[in-house]
Amino acid sequence: MKTELHTEFTIEAICKGFVYNTLEGKGLYGLNGQLIIQPEYQRNYIYADGKRDVAVIDSVLKEYPLGLIYFNRRPDGMLEILDGQQRITSIGRFVTGKFSVKDKNGMEQYFSGMNEEIQKKINETKLLVYICEGEEEEIKDWFKTINITGIPLNEQEFLNALYSGSFVTKAKETFSNSNSPKITIWSDYVSGSANRQDFLHTALEWVATHNAQTIEQYMSIHRNDDNINELKTYFDTVIDWIDATFKDTTNEMKNLEWGRLYETYYKNPYNPDELWDRVTALLADDFVTNNKGVFEYVLGGETDKTLLNIRIFDERTKKAKYQQQTNDAEQKGESNCPLCAVSNTPNKNKIWKLSEMDADHVTAWSKGGSTDISNCQMLCKTHNRAKGNK
Repeated sequence: MKTELHTEFTIEAICKGFVYNTLEGKGLYGLNGQLIIQPEYQRNYIYADGKRDVAVIDSVLKEYPLGLIYFNRRPDGMLEILDGQQRITSIGRFVTGKFSVKDKNGMEQYFSGMNEEIQKKINETKLLVYICEGEEEEIKDWFKTINITGIPLNEQEFLNALYSGSFVTKAKETFSNSNSPKITIWSDYVSGSANRQDFLHTALEWVATHNAQTIEQYMSIHRNDDNINELKTYFDTVIDWIDATFKDTTNEMKNLEWGRLYETYYKNPYNPDELWDRVTALLADDFVTNNKGVFEYVLGGETDKTLLNIRIFDERTKKAKYQQQTNDAEQKGESNCPLCAVSNTPNKNKIWKLSEMDADHVTAWSKGGSTDISNCQMLCKTHNRAKGNK
């Protein structure tokens, strides 16, 4: 790959013809249409928070170095930003009046309202730009290398870079648009940011798993597709199934493995009223310590109690119950395991050590039994395992 340092690029030149797409939240073009600010392998613009974007402008005003910026020259002669799109987009947004900065007196100042001397200072600020030329694989490898520092790319941002093309372009238009009204619905089940590709990553994870593929395999196969019909349809189908199955939403529903749950349970019929009644009851149960497991528990017919991580008897309760049972058993001349005591086995009169016994619910938790000393009994390990949920 060939690189060449350029020192002639000024802010005024780079921001000439600057276009910013507010809907998608990204810079599009600069340098009079010759510079692609956010090629598809780039992450979304994430500096629009009133802090990082302002810090870029403060650096310009204080003549602090902005660091190296890298452009890639494409075969058609167009330039695209390899590194520096967050800084350049922030500068472009500022000079086109998208946000303001505070002066030394704390007054808000937009670029157009600044005096000519300060405007000139900003416009004439020169940027250090390396222009690179090479094969796509070389450019992508270099892109990854220079993004090790700063705010690192997350997994999906790297995958977008690796498999950039028409499919990623379409997918980002739908799933990476922070202004999409659908985000409100998606956020009930998926946490994260559209700008950081969290919704896109989840959608790809679900559809790839459905096809018995990894995300990388799915993106590679569909890289040059001009539509995302399967991706969008499958994601919408899972979301619609959740909405239809559960009458309401709770914070515990975020980031569950909804794709897997859909594949496992979508063929089962449910009564949404009864299902939600059980969900709310279990979420309110003090003995349930894994609230996120409630949803798969009810979908699966309430058979796998390990999903709920039911609160077990504490050591103090177990010791107190053991001592009580042992004292009574010794007086009666029988085993301190009540099930051994009524058996016709050699253990009928055996006094078990505490370490040889387990705490058991007299009335099973699933049948309404509480997890306190009044519903506790100590059983030898063999009988406790045999008792199960009886």
